[in-house]
Amino acid sequence: MTDPGEAAAFFVAADTIAAVTPLAAGNVNRTWLVRLHDGGRRVLQRLNPAVFPDPGLVMDNLHIVTGHLRRRLRERSTCGLEVPRVLRAANGADRLADPDGGLWRMLTWIEAGPTRRTVDSAAGAAAVGRTLGCFHLLLADLDPSLLGDPLPGFHVTPAYLAAYDRVAALTAAATDEERFCAACIGEYRFLADLLQQQAKRLRRQVIHGDPKVANFLFAADSGQVVSLIDLDTVASGLLLHDLGDCLRSCCNRHGEDPPDPARTRFDADLFSAVLAGYAQAAGDLAGTADRELLLTAVRVLTFELGLRFFTDHLAGDRYFAVDRPGHNLHRALVQFHLLRSIRRQEKDLERRCREILH
Repeated sequence: MTDPGEAAAFFVAADTIAAVTPLAAGNVNRTWLVRLHDGGRRVLQRLNPAVFPDPGLVMDNLHIVTGHLRRRLRERSTCGLEVPRVLRAANGADRLADPDGGLWRMLTWIEAGPTRRTVDSAAGAAAVGRTLGCFHLLLADLDPSLLGDPLPGFHVTPAYLAAYDRVAALTAAATDEERFCAACIGEYRFLADLLQQQAKRLRRQVIHGDPKVANFLFAADSGQVVSLIDLDTVASGLLLHDLGDCLRSCCNRHGEDPPDPARTRFDADLFSAVLAGYAQAAGDLAGTADRELLLTAVRVLTFELGLRFFTDHLAGDRYFAVDRPGHNLHRALVQFHLLRSIRRQEKDLERRCREILH
């Protein structure tokens, strides 16, 4: 892999760079903060070729989406989102390929507070909901056919289930935790087809693809969201893919990597707050079928992520970056406990959904 310092020097003059330091521990890509001697900051990223089969397509999508967002924001300044810009080297290049197939890029730095892994208040949850609603509203008129598919098969839950079945047939669950995950997959595998079966009735447009809490940047001095980042997964998709995944992430107060997965709970009050914020910004985008199947989408996306984590654990941690042995198993346990918590509260959550989205 190309040295991060060398990659940074491709985009900005080497003698202007004060330091290049790791910025965030993402599950897929690697990110560095580039500090300049004049006090400026830039974001350096390496797209993971093991995840994105065509990193160049990801970059092309990014230009289309960010350009559209900036044009629409000039017309709808009330959304107030800051959109990252792709920076170019002196020779005009916006990307650097390395010998291992990775692709480097440099983006503008967006001033914000520390990255949040959880939301701990109704106000914060409502801000997340409003931001996602604004994002969807701004992209509602962008032709999805203009974008390539950065992750073929992404959010096709039946395919993830089939992949798990193939791996599980060769790797038996050996611990209590693995047996728990296998039992949950057996219990909830009926969820896999539910959105696929109804897809023709559901709204499809350009979506974010991965609107988890960590991708919402909050202002350092307030509870307002200033940006929705990590746009590598933008593509044509179901509105409910984004809503389901956002609610899955936002309504888990303990986050995706807590010390004790068994304590994971789905917070109904945060659920209400996210929905209320979303409805305020873009409630009209969701049609009748989307409203009817919203809670189903939360269940499906929670099951899907648990399934993916557990499959990757059994397969030897080939997809998601891990910090320790058993990390993906731990992540899977969190999602399956979260799913069980959702199931226990279904009637209340359905009532809240009807009252807010009516």
